[in-house]
Amino acid sequence: MVKTKLREFAMARSGDKGDGSNVGIFVTNQADYDVLRREVTVERVKAHFRHICFGEITRYEAPNLLALNFLLRDSLGGGGSESLKTDAQGKTHGLGLLEMEVER
Repeated sequence: MVKTKLREFAMARSGDKGDGSNVGIFVTNQADYDVLRREVTVERVKAHFRHICFGEITRYEAPNLLALNFLLRDSLGGGGSESLKTDAQGKTHGLGLLEMEVER
């Protein structure tokens, strides 16, 4: 196995859900999905976003789409027009997750 960043083989999309962000990550084949399922755990995502996510993280699996979806609660400083954060809608959180290193 070799360490690689998720951006080398995965894609992501993210946005706001109130005061939390919704981060989806997906791949194009089963082998890479198996890597996602094994490596991109709630604990690792929480550690990766430790400076911006102060709430619970929930992971949802969508095997038919070869995707994982994460809800990062309390990550947007109030969300939308309430937040003073530069990215109050969490649009960059997907790109941020793609910087995570995994064993592949």
